[in-house]
Amino acid sequence: MARSQKIVNNRRVVGNKKGSGRILVSALLLLAIFAIAASNMAVKGVSAATAPSLGTASSFAILAGTPAITDVPTSHIIGDVGLQPAAGSAIGLTCGEVTGTIYSNDGTGPVPCQVTNLALLVTAKNDLTHAYNDAAGRTPTATLVGDNQLGGQTLGPGVYAFGHAATANLVGTLTLDAQGDPSAVFIFQASSDLVTASSSVVRLINGASACNVFWQVTSSATLGTSSTFVGTIMAYASITLTTGVTLNGRALAQTGEVTLDRNTVSQPCSIVTVTTTTTVIGGTTYTVTYTLFGGITLPTVGPAVIPEYPWGVLLLLIPMLLVYMMLKRRNPSH
Repeated sequence: MARSQKIVNNRRVVGNKKGSGRILVSALLLLAIFAIAASNMAVKGVSAATAPSLGTASSFAILAGTPAITDVPTSHIIGDVGLQPAAGSAIGLTCGEVTGTIYSNDGTGPVPCQVTNLALLVTAKNDLTHAYNDAAGRTPTATLVGDNQLGGQTLGPGVYAFGHAATANLVGTLTLDAQGDPSAVFIFQASSDLVTASSSVVRLINGASACNVFWQVTSSATLGTSSTFVGTIMAYASITLTTGVTLNGRALAQTGEVTLDRNTVSQPCSIVTVTTTTTVIGGTTYTVTYTLFGGITLPTVGPAVIPEYPWGVLLLLIPMLLVYMMLKRRNPSH
């Protein structure tokens, strides 16, 4: 067996060329594997769709324009309720039907729970418009055609466009598959109206979250009797929830009314954000934001170069450290 010798600090060090070669080859293979894994993670992070930002509208389960929010009792609303520019007196919900805050723009509305906050309502409607335009401007992953474009489909994350349907856009069950990614985003662009049939269902599987499902509706949305729907509806005109509809999401109408009839509407995301800043690395200021989702704290760090690929950087550092340790073990004098 070939062996090499050298003198280090007046001591003879005997090395095994063949063994060292194996270590080097193994280390290079390990580096390649980890680099590929890091690259895949980076690509996934770049290409993944992002959710439209609702801003101050995010806390609302029901947000409408004019002339009213109507209700056939008893509905159960979890989240805030607001009406703008119509007067608060046109809010047809009672305090007992809402777990959240009912906002009025003029001091009228359900008593004794209504809270007057015109500035918030104006800002929330502006933020809704921004989110609506953002969703409408996304490039579709696919365009769904024909009648009942959504029924019987299992769709992965993406942006889906569809038009008016002769019967309904959804008859039966639509399944949204996050493919194991809890941050997967689904955006639906309705170029006309959105209509679901009675007892239709939107089902979430493999980590899909109602927080990340958005429906941009160019005109009005109508959910059929006893249907189960998921996601944030952002309609330009009106939203009608017929008898017994369950909505795990939001009903946000830009200009028109929201009509309720013994419904359950649950704003799907509880979000509290706390931001701190610190200066590190050559005077560059990095912002650390902790966002609370239902009790789980998820940190992100800025600028974007560092937070985009934290695990990819770690994956590259691990094999480098292993290489160093192997070489150190072979030559302990260094």
